[in-house]
Amino acid sequence: MIRFGPAGIPLSCKGRTLKDGVEDVHNLSLTALEIQMVRANAYTRYPEDEEVGLTMKEITEGFVVEVYRDGEAIPQDEPIEEEDELIYMPAGITSAFGELAEVGHMAKRLDVSLSLHTPYYMDLGSNSELTETCVNSIRHAGLIVDALDGTVVVTNLGLYTGKLPDEEIDANIAENVDMLMGWWKEMGLKPKLGIEITGQQAVYGSLEQVIDLCSEIKGLVPVLNFPHYHSRTEGSLMEMDDFEEVLEQVQRFYKGMNIHTAFAGVEHEEGNEKRLTPIKKGDLKFEPLAEALCEMQPNATVISCSPLLEHDAMYMRIINERVLNKRVAKQLREKRKAEEAAAAAAAAAAAEAAGSEDGSKEE
Repeated sequence: MIRFGPAGIPLSCKGRTLKDGVEDVHNLSLTALEIQMVRANAYTRYPEDEEVGLTMKEITEGFVVEVYRDGEAIPQDEPIEEEDELIYMPAGITSAFGELAEVGHMAKRLDVSLSLHTPYYMDLGSNSELTETCVNSIRHAGLIVDALDGTVVVTNLGLYTGKLPDEEIDANIAENVDMLMGWWKEMGLKPKLGIEITGQQAVYGSLEQVIDLCSEIKGLVPVLNFPHYHSRTEGSLMEMDDFEEVLEQVQRFYKGMNIHTAFAGVEHEEGNEKRLTPIKKGDLKFEPLAEALCEMQPNATVISCSPLLEHDAMYMRIINERVLNKRVAKQLREKRKAEEAAAAAAAAAAAEAAGSEDGSKEE
C-alpha cells in the first residue's frame, strides 16, 4: 500500500490542533500525516498541589512529557510526588500528554498513519550543550510517537561546522545515536528512529552515511527525502530506474512496515539544496517515482514537504493512481492479445487436425 500525506497540519485545515489535522487529512482522502515538532523547548518545574498524586497522563494543564524523581525518570503511570521534577513543553503536540492516545486511536480508526519530524536544526556531533538539548528533543519525540502509536520519528543529526574535524563529528554522532537507541530499547518504544537524507553537503546525511549508520545500529531506518537526495547528487533522479535504485537500497531496513519517504519540487545548485518548491516546478518530477512504486509495489509512505503541502499530497496520489491504472490497462491489453493469439493458434491447430483427418478418410 502507498500512503500519501502532508508534512504538518493541512494549510486548509480550519482548526490547528492535531486532532483537527488528522480529521482533515482523512477528509482529503489522504492516509498519512507527519507531525512537525517545530518548537521543542522543554523546561523543568515542580508539580502544582492539585497535580500531586496524579500520573503524568492525568495532568490536563500543560504538556508534561517526563517526570523525574531523584534524577531518574519514573514510569508514566506512577503517581507524582511533591519533590518530583516535571519536564514540560510549552508548545506541546497536544494540550496534554494524556490526549495523545485518544488522537492515536482516532487516527487508526480513520486509517491515517502518524509520524513525527524533530526540529530541523539538530546537532549530535559537537557534544556541546546544544547536543544535549537535541538528544532530549529526539527522546521526547520518541515518547510522543509511541503514545500516538505512530510509526517513525524522523530526524537530522548534525552539520560540519569546521570547529571539529569531520571524522570526530561522525564519531560523536554515531556514539550519541547508539546511546539514544540504548535508551529507546530500555523504554520499550515501538516506533523506529528514522535518519533522514539531507540536502546540504555540509550536513551529515548522505545516502551512504545514513545506510552505514542504520546497518551499524539496530532500530534505525533510512528516510528517503527525495528532493534532498536529488540536490546532493546534483539532479540524479530523472528516470524510473534512478528511483528504483535508491528504493532498493533502503527497502531491506523496513521489515513489515512502510518505507518512509518525502517528496517536493526543489531548486539546487552544486550539490546543495536551495529551496523546496511545488512539485510541478523544478527538474525533480513525481511521475518516474510513481512508475517505480508501481513496478516495485513496496509498502511506502510519501510525505509532501512541498510548500503546497496537502495540495501536492493529493496531486501525487492522483498521479500514482493514473500511472497504476495505465499499467493495469496495459497488462489487460497484453493478456487479451495473448489469449486471442492462443485461441487463434488453437483454432488453426484444430483446423489443421480436421484437414488431416479428412485427408485420411479420402485415402
